[in-house]
Amino acid sequence: MNVKPNIGIINALIRITAGLTILTWCTAKLVKRPWRDSYLFVAICAAMKVAEGIVRYCPMTAFFEKCQQMPQQSSGEQDSLDGMEGLTDDVFTDNPS
Repeated sequence: MNVKPNIGIINALIRITAGLTILTWCTAKLVKRPWRDSYLFVAICAAMKVAEGIVRYCPMTAFFEKCQQMPQQSSGEQDSLDGMEGLTDDVFTDNPS
């Protein structure tokens, strides 16, 4: 797996700052109510944001960039699908036209 930085320095600093802030808040809440699993889940998500900022790699950003690079459906395929559209309408109706 080829992991290259895909977020900028400012974005990384924002992720680190926000992640540490949320992680601090969750840790304080977990001290008061350790039985609450929701705080633990938010703490894990915040730690993930801190790690993304340090490494400067976001898997969701990489996924969206990869989806943008995928070729779109060609117009010839779309025309053939449009031609089949009327066939399915006739099959499911009670009164054939």
